[in-house]
Amino acid sequence: MSDPAFLRRTASGVLIDLRVQPRARRIALDCDDAGVLKAAVTAPPEDGKANAAVIELLAREWRLAKSAIEVARGATARRKVLAIAGRTEDIAASIAAWMRQREGTHG
Repeated sequence: MSDPAFLRRTASGVLIDLRVQPRARRIALDCDDAGVLKAAVTAPPEDGKANAAVIELLAREWRLAKSAIEVARGATARRKVLAIAGRTEDIAASIAAWMRQREGTHG
């Protein structure tokens, strides 16, 4: 399985492109048919609350340490790039497992 469109491998981990919807009715992480990763969080987009909620969501869904995830670009924008530090293969495997599980529940 090749990497999803939102994931780019780097020397120190991966970069994740995603679109965030703050103040959503529910918390959700999904990938649309075009390969765009979307995170919906109930936190407001102020004082970094939505960014912290997105990091918590990704860490929980992908079973990664929150401390390994940071907003690399777009801290105040809806379109963000998150950097996840660690072994690239391990991170990609965690995301691939989430994608397979998601396809099982959506397909």
